Amino acid sequence: MKKVAIYGQSYTISAEKEIKILLSILEKNNIVVFFEKDFYNLLLENNSLSKKYPTYAHFNDLSNTFDLLFSIGGDGTILRAVTYVRDLDIPILGINTGRLGFLATVQKDQIQEAVTLLLAKEYTIQERSLLQITTSPQASEFIELDFALNEITIARRNTTSMIGVKTYLNNEYLTNYWADGLIISTPTGSTGYSLSCNGPVMLPNSKSFVITPIAPHNLNARPMVIPDDTFIELEVSSREKDYLISLDSRITTVCEGTKISIQKADFTIKSILLTGQSHLKTLRGKLLWGEDTRNDSL
Repeated sequence: MKKVAIYGQSYTISAEKEIKILLSILEKNNIVVFFEKDFYNLLLENNSLSKKYPTYAHFNDLSNTFDLLFSIGGDGTILRAVTYVRDLDIPILGINTGRLGFLATVQKDQIQEAVTLLLAKEYTIQERSLLQITTSPQASEFIELDFALNEITIARRNTTSMIGVKTYLNNEYLTNYWADGLIISTPTGSTGYSLSCNGPVMLPNSKSFVITPIAPHNLNARPMVIPDDTFIELEVSSREKDYLISLDSRITTVCEGTKISIQKADFTIKSILLTGQSHLKTLRGKLLWGEDTRNDSL
């Protein structure tokens, strides 16, 4: 490991101590560090850095010469970091200074251990599939960033009325969901918004997506797991004549009549799983599956 990037939220510093610990360890091992520019400027304003560092401000400033990207924050921070990494195959490791942390798996007190394992190559790479969207007419917000690691969500806007989402799978009509919205989720996103709407939990290497209605008025509508090579088409009807589309944390308004096509993206995001970590351990810890008192006797 010779060169790494660091990404963090540019509006607040919640992990100054952890950043200093990480930098100290990296510099002791002669590893070159690049900061995301806005985050770097925030650190400078708060006198959190003792020296200058090179920066990056866009996807074009990075390349596959980077060995790793450290994301400092929560899962939302990783979702934003993905917009810089895209298809460059730079592995991502999240240091969790947020709350839940399904993606950011390194805790604050594990930074030294994590870097030691990285240097010893004691880790595996998990490839996470993404969703890709096209709209007709084309939404300008999705020209460059047309992908999502967690989910693509269709939702009502400025109304308490339901929207109708006609759904087609591989050119065959499925149903018209009458609901507050519809979530198309990856396995990574199955523990996010989809889960809060009673969607299933999927392992990261599952070759599936899930369609989850949000507060459906069709009382028999249930989350549906589909193969990840399925071509999805959506047509939305709304009293307000427009509605919302969100790709992870990026959201835009589109007009009724816009046709939406969703499919698996042609690249993956590489996440790092350190030796001793596993997705099942994360699920047990974050979802408190081990807290059932009946397990005490096992």
